[in-house]
Amino acid sequence: MIGAHQDDNEFECGGLASKLIKNGHIVQFLSICNGCGGHHILSPQETTAVRAKESASVAKLLGITYDVWDIDDCNLVADLPTRKRLIRYIRNFNPDIIITHRTNDYMPDHRATGQLVVDASYLLTVPHECPDAKAMRFMPVIMCSADKFTNPVFRPDLVVDIDSEIDVKLQIANINVSQVYEWLPYTYGETVPSGEEERFEWLKGMNITSDTTDEEILSANRGYAVRFAKVAAKYRKELIQIYGFERGSKVRYAEAYEVCEYGSPITDEIKNILLY
Repeated sequence: MIGAHQDDNEFECGGLASKLIKNGHIVQFLSICNGCGGHHILSPQETTAVRAKESASVAKLLGITYDVWDIDDCNLVADLPTRKRLIRYIRNFNPDIIITHRTNDYMPDHRATGQLVVDASYLLTVPHECPDAKAMRFMPVIMCSADKFTNPVFRPDLVVDIDSEIDVKLQIANINVSQVYEWLPYTYGETVPSGEEERFEWLKGMNITSDTTDEEILSANRGYAVRFAKVAAKYRKELIQIYGFERGSKVRYAEAYEVCEYGSPITDEIKNILLY
């Protein structure tokens, strides 16, 4: 899972990562940027150090390797040296699946990350490119996490039930204090409660039960439980197609992914690994 920033993988793929790990698979996170830009009070150096600690706590919670590169926030470009660095990195891990950003996104670091992954895709199999790292025999499946952008519109090829992992996703959000309770509320002009219990209720946004309707969820303004529930509400039809009406109609939380045509075609075997 390759994100531009340290909270990108957690929030877009954290539920799936947790499911895969519990089922015996190996998951690795890469943040290409170092997090230095994500605070309004701390210095860039202080922010990088705080976010490194938060990412280490996420890694411990999930049981993953979490790598963070040394590229400053807001300075990432899809240039040749970074592409070669990424090719070597991916080859060393040798994944079956890569999840990243789409290349149409409001944030230039996100766009550059997605571009770097798709630019590396075919080259992963070319032995004379970066010959110091053994070429992969086949390209991985490449998927992009869900977003709200419409040109082109996100295509939900895979919508994953993460009801069993929502507590883990909320723990992950709670660990990312500098982002969830400090930087992002500052950017949105929000006030965060001071008490720990009140703060966590604020984090969720609303208590979602089996009686909460999709319309109520989609009309809610904020909250991380809401954020993950909106994916299920928005792609209810796809969830029913994937899991059947009995299960698909009851899923409260989901993550959605679009298969990138630059990677290998997704197989039924991989779909089953991701969905169940």
